[in-house]
Amino acid sequence: MIFLRDVFAVAFFLASYLSLTAAKTTCHNETFIPDAILRITEGNLAQSCYPSKATVLVNGTSPGPALTIKQGYTYWIRVYNDMPIKNLTMHWHGLSMATSPFSDGTPLAAQWPIPAGKFFDYEIHVPIGMAGTYFYHSHVGFQAVSCAGPLIVEENNVPYKYDEDKIVFLQDVFTKDDSTIEAGLISSPLVWSGETSMILVNGKGAGSANGTACNASLAALDVQPGKTYRLRFIGSTALTLASLAIKGHDMTVIEVDGSYTEPHKTSFLQIATGQRYSVLLTTKSKPEKSAYYMQIESRERPTLTRSFAVLNYGVPSPPSIFYPPPSLPLTLPNITRGFLDYELKPHHANKHMARMPTAAEVTRTITMTVHQRVDGPTMWIQNSYPWTESFPQEPYLVSLYKNNASNFPSMDRALANHGIDPVTRVFPAQIGEVLEIIIQNTGADRMGLDVHPFHAHGAHYWDLGSGNGTYNQSANEAVWANSTGKPIKRDTSMLYRYATTTGNGTAMGWRAWRLEVTQPGVWMIHCHIIQHMIMGMQTVWVMGNAEEVMKADRLEVEGYLTYGGDVLGDENRWPSVVEFMSGGNWTDGQ
Repeated sequence: MIFLRDVFAVAFFLASYLSLTAAKTTCHNETFIPDAILRITEGNLAQSCYPSKATVLVNGTSPGPALTIKQGYTYWIRVYNDMPIKNLTMHWHGLSMATSPFSDGTPLAAQWPIPAGKFFDYEIHVPIGMAGTYFYHSHVGFQAVSCAGPLIVEENNVPYKYDEDKIVFLQDVFTKDDSTIEAGLISSPLVWSGETSMILVNGKGAGSANGTACNASLAALDVQPGKTYRLRFIGSTALTLASLAIKGHDMTVIEVDGSYTEPHKTSFLQIATGQRYSVLLTTKSKPEKSAYYMQIESRERPTLTRSFAVLNYGVPSPPSIFYPPPSLPLTLPNITRGFLDYELKPHHANKHMARMPTAAEVTRTITMTVHQRVDGPTMWIQNSYPWTESFPQEPYLVSLYKNNASNFPSMDRALANHGIDPVTRVFPAQIGEVLEIIIQNTGADRMGLDVHPFHAHGAHYWDLGSGNGTYNQSANEAVWANSTGKPIKRDTSMLYRYATTTGNGTAMGWRAWRLEVTQPGVWMIHCHIIQHMIMGMQTVWVMGNAEEVMKADRLEVEGYLTYGGDVLGDENRWPSVVEFMSGGNWTDGQ
């Protein structure tokens, strides 16, 4: 695990944002020492039972190394693109990048990608109250299937007591390489990626895929009897909605997507791509055996992929080698629609969280209708429009600066078109608005339905639950009034399907969020299934007016506005970087 040293504390997020006006351009030369370095390469890697193929790696491995940082501090992470021809970005999944607008890692929204042979210094500030479980991953093409790693944000006063932390990092394996998958997804007709060949835990996995057995070695979580462990489950899968449990052990949920919850006991977890859960697991004081299997299965796919890992009570040195069991240790539940909806509660010590606005305080409701269109290429559209690498031609934030905001989205056009400005294909919102965002599932052109884990960049939202049909605010308020839970803040939640087919365009299934707009910026909201993203299932939201969004001076950010600009470094040039949080020399406050 890589531990990052502290740079300097910043007390309040608002003060941090206002400090953008004091941002200064600085050369990150040989005197600058980043807090961590990630070097991205492409090399041949054999995963699980499958042949070696070209795979994007972080510091030579997949998953990449775990990064550990502390809330309330600012960090610089240098990311090298050591691939020979491919572009790259790095996204810090779940962290708001409002104080560093060009560091969100979204090549279609806020940042030009890092060209081959260049490096980019990402500025990451973690506000107080954001301690929890996150991860980092590329946001270019299909790279995130392997180019990803854990990101843990620590705090001084953890509201729960436990003996040790352990990471459970979930990934998918496909038999095709990234380039082949990407080309197939945008071709006409569609050439599907294939289903997940194996689900990995911390880089290892074995079991079966569509009935074909795989007998590779398994990951082991070494534990001792009678101790309490915090298991940090990270859903870094590309496609898989995973159902999992550990034989003979229940779990207690204490954190979801960076928000602490009141303790909630469960016998299993259901984790979509992009989601994270922390659970407490207390080991047996007198275990009946030395190893207990964790069983992981895909859900809502046409074929079943099953994998395993091991909770190992045995002596960890020398390490034991484990393989899949001869028979199934568990029977996992089928898809649980609304998993933990209306059951979890925010932790009582979450003082940093603003009060959730009431239904009466909602100023605008935006329904984002998702639909699969088959007209030549198969595409996912939101309110009739996709957002792909062919549109726009440059990152939207970059375009706003270059065009002096002449292409800023029109609120009038948006209000006349269900929230989206059809000219820019952007959803605008004003600071101070209270939005209810309804994500509506519909039958595809060919009448199919799918599930979608939707992820929001920027500020976290209050999750209002999900259901069949269409959303009714008063009915949903009544459900909450009679439930044991209260809405929690999340950044990724599931849009379920309630049938496998329905009529073309028939509304069937919704997810509701409530968001008080407080963080100016250009933010993406998208399905986190990588295949669906490539096929257009992404949206861009501009929150704030032009002055608020473009807070930094144009001259200061000039290097960010050109692909390959001087904000990037290479072996012959140091980068000229805007230190948004520093407002002075990088060494100040160390």
